[in-house]
Amino acid sequence: GGAGFIGSNFIFYMQKKHPDYNLLCVDKLTYAGNLATLAPVMEDPKFKFIRADIAGREAIYGIFEAERPDIVVNFAAESHVDRSIKDPFTFAKTNVLGTLSLLEAARAYWESREERYDGKLFYHISTDEVYGALSLTCPEGRRDAVSAHEVYGDEFFTEDTKYDPHSPYSASKASSDHFVRAYHDTYGMPTL
Repeated sequence: GGAGFIGSNFIFYMQKKHPDYNLLCVDKLTYAGNLATLAPVMEDPKFKFIRADIAGREAIYGIFEAERPDIVVNFAAESHVDRSIKDPFTFAKTNVLGTLSLLEAARAYWESREERYDGKLFYHISTDEVYGALSLTCPEGRRDAVSAHEVYGDEFFTEDTKYDPHSPYSASKASSDHFVRAYHDTYGMPTL
């Protein structure tokens, strides 16, 4: 997902902060990815772009074998709630099965190495959508509000807020989050 807005900016940041790192971008180039966004880094010998679908297990396994990554940063996702309502299967394929494909390829490759998980990291990017919405306890606004149009709730999101997805998009991202946690707990994979 490195050809999207957030992924490409991460690549630019990493290129400046760590010019000695080899950076690999894997992106399917759907509506959210644009190869032109990566034009500033395309000629850098420390950067490589591969067009691939993360849900394509064979391709992802091949990329791990050929490129031997130590760190995976998963920005790849189908996004936008409205799109997920029209096509939930695509969201499940990319967000759930694609994340699972990356996790399994990372696990298989890293466990085959002598150092195993030492110096390795799977960094998964999620969304606030997995938490749903907080209750609107003051729908008419508060008496002490600066503006009569301010509407509030009395709750805040915290580190203990439970998952509460309400769309196919948020459900697919919540599921991918749970797979990442399961790979940490089951296999000891270092994940964030």
